[in-house]
Amino acid sequence: MFKTLQNAFKIKDIRQKLIYTFLMLIVVRLGSQLPVPGVNRTFFANWLAAQTGDAFNLLDAFTGGSLASMSIFALGINPYITSSIIIQLLTIAIPKLEEMQKDGEDGRKKIAEYTRYLTVGLALFESCAMAVGLGGKGLLLEDHRNVWGYLTVVAAMTAGSALLMWIGERITDNGVGNGISIVLLINILSRIPQDFVTLYSQFMSGKSLANAA
Repeated sequence: MFKTLQNAFKIKDIRQKLIYTFLMLIVVRLGSQLPVPGVNRTFFANWLAAQTGDAFNLLDAFTGGSLASMSIFALGINPYITSSIIIQLLTIAIPKLEEMQKDGEDGRKKIAEYTRYLTVGLALFESCAMAVGLGGKGLLLEDHRNVWGYLTVVAAMTAGSALLMWIGERITDNGVGNGISIVLLINILSRIPQDFVTLYSQFMSGKSLANAA
């Protein structure tokens, strides 16, 4: 594998694509550390930990921990994935979209455009639901519980999701592989060290091998 990677770096075009992809992934991870302004991150982390279902934990894994830390990438790439599924289903139900899909490159570009609009719409809806549903319960800091505070949270989370979508598309166009899948993969992989720490603290910390057996 290392030999293959070494040979790939010798080719200028592939080397540029790999470096471009790597730099974009750095932006993704840096963005996951930027908190949404006016948000009580401790409250949301405790609220998330108190949920008994695994759905929120899975969602947090898809966002690379951005949801629990309430960063600008808290919604992750999930609105884009959802909108892609919806558009694909609509192409079966709506003949015009089906024709557009079969209409070559121009049709696919138009469908991609609709997917982007729907992604922003879903991100806007999800961020509004989160801000309104939890804002008054402690998600927003007390001095941010006003119209501008709510608008800031909604704008930051919606813009973060849109930026992730843009990064994924840029990786697809200028980098290596499918950008959306790569962004999703790096988010999941980023949680592995924390998962190992959690497993150690729950099952091994303070226990001898005899007690563990």
